Amino acid sequence: MSTGSKHALNWTSMLVAIPVGLAASLVTLGFRLLIEKINLLLFSSRQDVTQAIGVWPWYTWPLIVGIGGLVAGFFLRYATAIEQKATVRTDYLEVINARLDAVPTRTSLFRALSSIASISSGASIGKEGPMVQLSALAGSLMGRFCFKKLPLKNMDVVAMAAAAGLSSVYHAPLASAIFVAEIAFGISALQRLIPLIISAGVAVLTMTTLGYRSAIYPFSHAQFALTPTTIALTVLIGLLAGLIGWMLIWLIAQSRKRFGRVKSLPLRLGLGGLMVGVLAIGSTRVLGNGYEVIVEIMAGSFMLKGLIILLLLKMLATAISVGSNAVGGLFTPSLLTGALLGVIVASLAALAGLPVDNPVIFAAVGMGAVLASVSQAPLMAMLMVLEMTLNSSLLFPTMIACALAFMVVYQLHSSSTYPVIKNHFSRADAKFDFDNGIISQFIVSGAALQPDDSVGKALAVSSLKRERFVYVINETGQFMGAVSIHDISRKVLDKEITLSSPVSCVTDEAFPYIFENQTITEGWEAFARVTLERLPVLNNPVERKFLGALTKTSLIQKAKDFL
Repeated sequence: MSTGSKHALNWTSMLVAIPVGLAASLVTLGFRLLIEKINLLLFSSRQDVTQAIGVWPWYTWPLIVGIGGLVAGFFLRYATAIEQKATVRTDYLEVINARLDAVPTRTSLFRALSSIASISSGASIGKEGPMVQLSALAGSLMGRFCFKKLPLKNMDVVAMAAAAGLSSVYHAPLASAIFVAEIAFGISALQRLIPLIISAGVAVLTMTTLGYRSAIYPFSHAQFALTPTTIALTVLIGLLAGLIGWMLIWLIAQSRKRFGRVKSLPLRLGLGGLMVGVLAIGSTRVLGNGYEVIVEIMAGSFMLKGLIILLLLKMLATAISVGSNAVGGLFTPSLLTGALLGVIVASLAALAGLPVDNPVIFAAVGMGAVLASVSQAPLMAMLMVLEMTLNSSLLFPTMIACALAFMVVYQLHSSSTYPVIKNHFSRADAKFDFDNGIISQFIVSGAALQPDDSVGKALAVSSLKRERFVYVINETGQFMGAVSIHDISRKVLDKEITLSSPVSCVTDEAFPYIFENQTITEGWEAFARVTLERLPVLNNPVERKFLGALTKTSLIQKAKDFL
């Protein structure tokens, strides 16, 4: 077998990444254009829904968003029915994490239609979710029909397409590749990361060539000055972003719990849309994913009071839309929430008399921090802000804020918006426990006899305990060795000993053992050197008192939690 089929990183995967990135970018472009056409049909305007909905009277806004949710619910109900009947997983992250063969086609398309209905009518969700899902579907279809004879797993093609799809939306190829590696694989392994980077890079090149660069926030002109005040504000924003992210996740969970009582998906999404439409009466800027609003914030178009009100309304609108099962993403809503938080904190600091030259620049810091807390992918969030703003001065403060926000959410034991992260954390915790645990946690009783006891008694104890070896200890409990039941049986048959002979005459004094304070990893290594199913456990090298036995099965059970 060639090395190309043995490793994830090979020339085949790198070359496949190019057409996959191209296809993913075209899929996201098609989705974007379709949304624009629907908005033109509904509102006779190419403006963002936050402005376009103004062509209709304010009292019709709840009805518009509600009807959109109702339509979305019908599509989602059909997709859910297929998933339950066929027991399939649709979400591309779940497909990659579970190492499945393909992204389901029908459920992905119906979920996309549901998302189109929600997004077009103004639900507070991001467009990137369905865009990336459809990109992953395109990659899955290419893997199944175009690359099926190549030494490449379909889930790797899906991962390339997902990274390319996300990159097409935000023009952040490195962050997109990191995101898929962090969330889906749980690692940033070089051999899997490089094809993702190539695919994501090709997607950005395609979008740029076609004249689409709208996903980059125009913020490269401002410079973040590293002063004690700005660093203190960065730390504060990071900590508050962790709390805001935790609160948003909690609100979404509560929203899902309450909307779950409405059994009909169309009614559930319709009700969610109606509620978001009511919030839109307070501010139309709660509608949509929030991209246009972020641009306005970065242009300094808001007063402090308006920022605070919009922060609360946007979090509530997002929780309602996501909780009612509207199909979409949380990226841009999280970015908007973070932008609002950052500017609010900096503006309050300026009002308090602190030397803050440009409060708006903290919008970018807040964007990364809230995104890190909600997604629980801090490395991705850091790079995403850097790539979206093209502002290298933001790297250091964003790193600090993202790390702090992530740690706050982690310490609060918050669940992630991406269920696969919980699995990665569980495996990481299990691996940590395995590496740092000690043998004493797994000691079980073991059959032990005195040196003067007969071999006949050893055979009886072995039969009762169903063990191949019986351990020998002296009167003080000190380990002397072990006797093999097979050796006893052979020597009795050969008449070298009798059933009344003492076990001391067949004791193996060099029998391997392990100490109670040794690590689980050392116990694993000890079993790797022998063919035994059990090892005797002693208290320490000096006293050598027998405490019981360590079983290979107990270590395997412990290891399976992270393997």
